[in-house]
Amino acid sequence: MFVPPPQRGKHGVVASPRKETPEEAGAALIVVDMLNPYEHEDADPLAESVAGTIEPIAGLVATARERELPVIYVNDNYGDWNSSPDELAQRAMAGAHPELVEPLLPPDDAMFVLKARHTIFYETPLNYLLTQIGAEAVVLAGQVTEQCILYSALDAYVRHLEVRIPRDAVAHIHADLADAALQMMERNMGSRIAPSSEVDALFGLPGGSERRSG
Repeated sequence: MFVPPPQRGKHGVVASPRKETPEEAGAALIVVDMLNPYEHEDADPLAESVAGTIEPIAGLVATARERELPVIYVNDNYGDWNSSPDELAQRAMAGAHPELVEPLLPPDDAMFVLKARHTIFYETPLNYLLTQIGAEAVVLAGQVTEQCILYSALDAYVRHLEVRIPRDAVAHIHADLADAALQMMERNMGSRIAPSSEVDALFGLPGGSERRSG
């Protein structure tokens, strides 16, 4: 069982103690860069793709919380090293597409990690956090499939973490590059690519199916 962290700091959340038995280790849901004001280059095609991912991502967050699995939001700080999770959320809500932000605002019991580059692992405490909560697999949802999701999947793979990608819960800018990225993650990294409806398979819960492409 995942025990939520005790408090949220200005720049993130304190992690829970490490799980003590291998049987308790499992998957963590990581929501990537969904606090986005959509005021950057290529924001329009990205927002169009994001619109189709809101419901699947919200469903994954709800399922993870219901089953007491860890939920971690990792978000770009947009160069502002004095920003907090709440400030990033406010900035995103004041942006061009608050309707894409509001349904996925981080719940109070979610952990939060700031990043500055494309991968969720580069110079962040995420790897240590995953170790502390006993996660051996990551379910990556969010944006952008051919950028941050791809690079983060590779970083997870080289850290010997299992990677699982809900195909309908990742958003793209370029559809052709996104398709190629999903193929690379599946073939080169052994990632599980599945629709978000296959929650047991994605979270590694009893009853989950064998690896299959979405």
